Amino acid sequence: MKLLTFIDKDRDSTPRVGAWLDGDIVDLAAASGGGRTAFPKSLRSLLAAGSEGLAAARRGIEAASGEKPADGTRLKRDRVTLLPPIPDPNVFFCVGKNNKSHLEELVRNQLIKEIPKEPTGFVKLNSVMVGDDAQVVRPRGITTLDYEPELTFVIGKRAFRVNGDDAMSYVAGITVTNDLSAREIQKQEVESGTRFWTAKNMPGFGPVGPYVMTLDEIRDPHDLWITCVVNGEQRMRVHTGDMIFRIGAVLEHFTHWMPFEPGDLIAMGAPAGVAVGQPNADELYLRPGDVVEVAIEGFAPLRTRIIDEQST
Repeated sequence: MKLLTFIDKDRDSTPRVGAWLDGDIVDLAAASGGGRTAFPKSLRSLLAAGSEGLAAARRGIEAASGEKPADGTRLKRDRVTLLPPIPDPNVFFCVGKNNKSHLEELVRNQLIKEIPKEPTGFVKLNSVMVGDDAQVVRPRGITTLDYEPELTFVIGKRAFRVNGDDAMSYVAGITVTNDLSAREIQKQEVESGTRFWTAKNMPGFGPVGPYVMTLDEIRDPHDLWITCVVNGEQRMRVHTGDMIFRIGAVLEHFTHWMPFEPGDLIAMGAPAGVAVGQPNADELYLRPGDVVEVAIEGFAPLRTRIIDEQST
């Protein structure tokens, strides 16, 4: 299943739980047809309901797949606004420095000073998250706005003191994050001894989506290709098998001391090939008017439109 959160432009601004079905959006609450149990009001609460929540979502998708789905259950993409699939995670955690070639890029450009011997991380704020086709402002004065397509996994049940061998049983699905980064600010933060805070948390710097793919659709999350396309030109095609620390190692390491809850997001770090690592970086940094698409190959891309601050 491909699960998401959307707003129906023809109704009101209430976020609704949905599913992606052949390019259309299924309103799962409407498709479920009511019943004795109310449909979960958020994707986070649906995941927290475990197998029952996923079964309810599956029934809604099946109902909308029929020859004559009920009115208002299956909507065209242009009728809805897609929010981040889970707009309200308890934690949006990002693993840093998790690709050897990308580490070399960062060291070469003075964006890190050390090579980690264990998983490291930082937090993105919920307030910077945006969904598919969102407009993101390049802040005034920022000239080194960079893209970072990242595999992101979604927690399906409370994860605390997880054994790495059992890690995938805690994963509900995966999505994609574009970890937008202001490189000049990141460099300043490294020089001052702080950790990727402001550079990663400017408004709109957390595109996520367009949906969460449940794990039953993914044979192996460490055997996927992720692409990044800017204005129709492919900038990156990278393999998730290049991670230094895989999902099991990441969950085992961080849950030793801190729990993750259903709906939490964990982005697995940028691969090599971002703009800052290229000899022509100045030509590649994002500018107003650029359209960035990051995707797991074979699935719908997460699209972001860069605009000038004066446009807002």
